[in-house]
Amino acid sequence: MFLPSCKISIGDKEVVSSPPVFKEKVIISDYAETLFGLHESKDQKILTDILGVNPVLTEWCAAFVNAILRDQGIPGSESVSETPLLARSFLDWGEKVEEPKRGDLVIFERGTEGWQGHVGFFINKTERHGKTYYLVLGGNQGNEVSIDLYSTEKLLGIRRYN
Repeated sequence: MFLPSCKISIGDKEVVSSPPVFKEKVIISDYAETLFGLHESKDQKILTDILGVNPVLTEWCAAFVNAILRDQGIPGSESVSETPLLARSFLDWGEKVEEPKRGDLVIFERGTEGWQGHVGFFINKTERHGKTYYLVLGGNQGNEVSIDLYSTEKLLGIRRYN
């Protein structure tokens, strides 16, 4: 199973990268792979049907993660939070772990408000210019389903389905 190449942004620089091959079955499913590249404007109808929210009007990273979990028969953040559309709702989901494995959820700081954040599926770890980044498969990354780099300096938590 392969995903198409993706753009990775590091600061102002964009790098085209071939994403990893998924060899083991974890929460990241065949279904998640088929959604890769869907854009919130161009594919608005498809994403709205999948996510249950309009991606043009709603920050949708948590809705994407919940949709992938739902597809796998796994309870999403609605099982632990009254605000399942917030990325930080996943800080109470699953089991807290210190080191991520492929398929774990990673939650990051975003914005200036304490409720803001970003959530996606951990793919791999890389070092760039002395800093550690996680490769994350997620929704609402550049307004689409993509793989992007996120600095571990902004990491709030790592959660694993138990």
